[in-house]
Amino acid sequence: MRACLAGFAGRGLRLIEVDKADLVDLPAIAALVAPRPERFIAFCDDLSFEMGDASYKALKAALDGSIAAGASNLLVYATSNRRHLMPESMEENLAGTYDAQGDLHPAETVEEKISLSERFGLWLSFRSFRQDDYLEIVAHWLRHFGLAAPDIEAARGEALRFALQRGSRSGRVALQFARDYAGRQGLADTVAAGSS
Repeated sequence: MRACLAGFAGRGLRLIEVDKADLVDLPAIAALVAPRPERFIAFCDDLSFEMGDASYKALKAALDGSIAAGASNLLVYATSNRRHLMPESMEENLAGTYDAQGDLHPAETVEEKISLSERFGLWLSFRSFRQDDYLEIVAHWLRHFGLAAPDIEAARGEALRFALQRGSRSGRVALQFARDYAGRQGLADTVAAGSS
């Protein structure tokens, strides 16, 4: 989001960071920005809900309301580690009903939960990296922290074990490994100054 804002701020893009609890205020935000000439992104980082949290219903209504209000200069972006923003239990998926022809009609509870994610028109999914991609990102960060090519090559096995222990090969895991590894190599000052 920061890169997007930096690239388009000169052309009128503005970013409004909104906490999950404040997303119900989207209609008010839409009303405030609608008459302005700039384009706005209301951004919520790490949006998800826990089992039993009913606040997602208010967010669904707010998202529909902000769209209906006609603020054509406002988009809502959110990041989440959950595809449907809500936890889904096995019981909910098994609670479907069958008609006379044997067709399954999913339980309404599941449909209601999924309907929140449907209010976001565009989804981008980031799957785990291939091993070579992960190692390339590790190498990038190790070079950034001042390690030489032979040291980077020597770190490959440890980088793979690090990812295996965390159950993921992602950019975040690659950066965490590189910070840790460079710090243990005596480059703590470089890591502290150059990882932001």
